[in-house]
Amino acid sequence: MDADQLPRKQYYMNLLLLAYQSFGVVYGDLSTSPLYVYKSTFSGRFRRYQNEETVFGVLSLIFWTFTLIPLLKYVTIVLSADDNNEGGPFALYSLLCRHAKLSLLPNQQAADEELSSYYRNGFAAHNGSSPWLRRFLEKHRKIKTVLLLIVLCGASMVIGDGILTPAISVLSSMSGLQVRATGLQERSVVLLSCIVLVGLFALQHQGTQKVAFMFAPIVIIWLFSIGGIGLYNILHWNPKIYQALSPYYMVKFFRMTGKDGWIALGGILLSMTGSEAMFADLGHFRSASVRVAFVTIIYPCLILQYMGQAAFLSKNIFHMRTSFYDSIPEPVFWPVFVVATLAAVVGSQAVISATFSIVKQCHVLGCFPRVKVVHTSRWINGQIYIPEINWILMVLCVAVTVAFRDTTLIGNAYGIACMTVMFVTTFLMALIVIFVWQRNILFALVFLVFFGSIEAVYLSSSLMKVPQGGWVPLVLAFIFMSVMYIWHYGTRRKYQFDLQNKVSMRSILSLGPSLGIVRVPGIGLIYTELVTGVPSIFSHFVTNLPAFHEILVFLCVKSVPMPYVSPDERYLVGRIGPKEYRMYRCIVRYGYKDVQRDDDNFENLIVMSIAKFIMLEAEDVSSASYDIANEGRMAVITTTDSGIPLAMRDFDGLADSMTTRSSKSESLRSLQSSYEKESPSVTRRRRVRFELPENDDMGQQVKDELMALVEAKHAGVAYIMGHSYIKARRSSSFLKKFAIDVGYSFLRKNCRGPSVTLHIPHISLIEVGMIYYV
Repeated sequence: MDADQLPRKQYYMNLLLLAYQSFGVVYGDLSTSPLYVYKSTFSGRFRRYQNEETVFGVLSLIFWTFTLIPLLKYVTIVLSADDNNEGGPFALYSLLCRHAKLSLLPNQQAADEELSSYYRNGFAAHNGSSPWLRRFLEKHRKIKTVLLLIVLCGASMVIGDGILTPAISVLSSMSGLQVRATGLQERSVVLLSCIVLVGLFALQHQGTQKVAFMFAPIVIIWLFSIGGIGLYNILHWNPKIYQALSPYYMVKFFRMTGKDGWIALGGILLSMTGSEAMFADLGHFRSASVRVAFVTIIYPCLILQYMGQAAFLSKNIFHMRTSFYDSIPEPVFWPVFVVATLAAVVGSQAVISATFSIVKQCHVLGCFPRVKVVHTSRWINGQIYIPEINWILMVLCVAVTVAFRDTTLIGNAYGIACMTVMFVTTFLMALIVIFVWQRNILFALVFLVFFGSIEAVYLSSSLMKVPQGGWVPLVLAFIFMSVMYIWHYGTRRKYQFDLQNKVSMRSILSLGPSLGIVRVPGIGLIYTELVTGVPSIFSHFVTNLPAFHEILVFLCVKSVPMPYVSPDERYLVGRIGPKEYRMYRCIVRYGYKDVQRDDDNFENLIVMSIAKFIMLEAEDVSSASYDIANEGRMAVITTTDSGIPLAMRDFDGLADSMTTRSSKSESLRSLQSSYEKESPSVTRRRRVRFELPENDDMGQQVKDELMALVEAKHAGVAYIMGHSYIKARRSSSFLKKFAIDVGYSFLRKNCRGPSVTLHIPHISLIEVGMIYYV
């Protein structure tokens, strides 16, 4: 076999494997919709339209809705707008923020735009069909705020889906017991549903990959089962049901039913719920695998099932309430019931995984409090589990199930959540067409008007059912949006305070190389969110600490609006002040899907990056003398082994580390020894000793600076952070005081601390308190 054929064969094998796994995660929700679509449609006042012509009209609407939204909009168009194989409202928002300056956090740098995957292939910043629209959006801050709120609304509704989908899927499947066990009471069905739901959420810590492998066969068996049953019902009950695929029956449907038919759309839209999961779960799989699975199996099997159920109802019109289970042939009822129950559990997995992905994106882009993110796959970064969100979803999901006990009421709530997310995606996609794909604005308008009008009709219908359960997603969305926006607002105000109160370089230069205090051996990593200048908290450190380290590194761990940053482009290093000050700036850039591990030899990579910067700077003649005008210049430092200025030698054992030069006292070293023995995560860290290679080509000044860096590293590294308290000014409005002093303060106190999120060893951490009045 040729060498080029082998990778192609491997590609198709991986594609089929991912397509197989996608059934267990992406399509569980979409494939269980037949359990409750017809029941939810023929409810309320629409029960009086139970006749054959109405059934034909409902099927026609289901067919064209399912064809236009999931197939045409999502599979054909929206999946092409992935952000480096990432999907969801925030992936679209991050794409927009990179191709137009729409982000509210002013920490973007020109160097970020030079990242290899920052722009889509073929994008040219100065091209585009509507430069006037770009300038208009970038100029008005209120429009940026509205855009962010729209994205947060979509993200909040995805989280709402994560609560409502398990409730309606599991309750619908368990209600099938009442078809055969007629004496079974409703509270027993609710209790069994709650037990299944608790088990489902308890399983999440196993990870998406394991869950997908367990669940994929169930969904595939379920799809072939309902497809086969649908085909049987078509042939057995009404072979002429195929005529309902004509749009003529949609027109006839609205002529017959009028306003009641419009309200009934709130039930029909449930046939496409789960479509957004195809896009939101893209990070777990790939767009090609999701497309293959949908076109080959999902679409034909579900269309056959909807047609078969309609054929059954056209001849058994009074079986509407339990139409799905009544349409199952007697000999296969119990096997199909078991598979239906399992498939309903799987259906919940799609939106639970999507919820984890959305929360992680929100968190990294500064719109969600810090939470624990567990990466469940060593090979696929997108597969994550968030314990706090998992248990919140479980509690709310069980509460909704117990409170409503009826799939029709839950369906009303579910429809509003799904249609809102779809409408947000349509709006963002129109902007993507203009700014990212750089197509004519007419294409964006056609997309927005065509799909937006369809979704607006469905959304308006579902909003009519707000009193009948539809208020639930609105309340949940308001709560989650408030949390997200308050966190983002507090983060932004804190950053703006630092930006406006930076320490001037002239005042630092006036202190001299010692900075007016004692400089002791060691490296001090000062964490800051600023990408330029010296933060105001530095003067607070100098005032409160009796001494400072010989080497000072202002370290900014920053998220950029893209999924992944290549390790060779992650580190930006520059110098602060003249060389004798021994002060550097290091910016570490991560994408919203990158894994920030605590075993990546972070300290060693920082030291090596600074050493490489010193070597690069020595080659630049213009940097021989300090010029305050050049302050802020930075260089991208690769982490590959080429051109390493320092030699690293591994050494084991605590005794070796004790023999190195250290500024720590005997008691502190003894304390560190016991801490490392008790902390497995610390003892797993790679122990290295840097050495200066013998290189005659190296200048004496460079050699001295590198030697100072090596000795400081051996003396020890301290992490210095500001423990900030943010308060609103007395002159602030009541709303701002409530947001900052109550909302943001509560969230900050009850989320994970920044030192835990950044994996900072507790024994090496120095925190200095400071109050921000914003």
